[in-house]
Amino acid sequence: MKNHNIWRITLDTNPEDCNLQCTMCEEHSPFSTYIKEKLGGKRRRMPQEWLRPVFEQAKAMGVTEIIPSTMGEPLIYKHFSLFVELCYEYGLKMNLTTNGTFPKTTEKTVTEWAKLIVPVTSDVKISWNGATQDTSGKVMIGIDFAHTIQNLKEFVAVRNLHFEKTGYYCRITLQLTFMQNNMHELGAIVKLAAELDIDRVKGHHLWAHFDEIKKLSFRENDKSINQWNLYVREAMEAQEKYRKPNGEKIILENIIPLQPQETREIPFEYECPFLNRELWISATGKISPCCAPDEQRNKLGDFGNFENTRLEDAVLSENYQNLCLNYKEIPLCKTCTMRKPV
Repeated sequence: MKNHNIWRITLDTNPEDCNLQCTMCEEHSPFSTYIKEKLGGKRRRMPQEWLRPVFEQAKAMGVTEIIPSTMGEPLIYKHFSLFVELCYEYGLKMNLTTNGTFPKTTEKTVTEWAKLIVPVTSDVKISWNGATQDTSGKVMIGIDFAHTIQNLKEFVAVRNLHFEKTGYYCRITLQLTFMQNNMHELGAIVKLAAELDIDRVKGHHLWAHFDEIKKLSFRENDKSINQWNLYVREAMEAQEKYRKPNGEKIILENIIPLQPQETREIPFEYECPFLNRELWISATGKISPCCAPDEQRNKLGDFGNFENTRLEDAVLSENYQNLCLNYKEIPLCKTCTMRKPV
């Protein structure tokens, strides 16, 4: 009988590999000095020989989903095909976040990527930050919005055909970062998602890694909170008005009003969605309890390294159990943009 509820594990397989420069990204933003100053220009990549042991331990723990890097672009990871093979071998579903460019580093077309990904994936989250080239391009520097739309149409077509043939459905999500310079298009994003036969629009509020973007947080002041709450209403109206081709509503997730006190702290009753549910393993093996920015996450405690600590032992450790009990008293957790109302 297991003594935990861990059901999903994220592997930061290749956090420094990306073909875009999203302004809010801890590592790839034009404002970031992380790779140059923190890493000395090096690139961290999870060794191939770690993958099978991770899958073995995950399966033994009762994990049902596993995620390749959500930092960087996972489709650039040299061992991505092995990652997919191991999902089949161990009966685990992949949950994928990608920037929608479907890079041609392995000479695959979008259709070829889709045929590889869809059959073994529970949810494909496409990073999305606008309904126009102008807005998207200011956030995801290097994006070709029209081309990405075409990529998504092609990907959805493969997903739908696979569902018709097999009955297996891979959900597709637009994954947003809520900022003051892009969420004026939130209602239009919901409309676009419905037109493209997307299942869900979700996102999270900005982690402001750099001084240059702090003013873009909706938690900046009462005025920005009120503006966000207006956008939430517009999104809900769009959800009612615009439906998927089958008539279903788009699912909206984390698109909820902010409370006045959230300029200072998250409401106490809001819960962490990760503790005792998910784990992270960095490209260097560090085991972490959540996806908070790297330096801030270190302050939560030491939970071992995959090279010398079993994942289940990390979860059952005194450090981890104390964090689960007391996280609402920790400064980082008091302001965490990921905590949710029950």
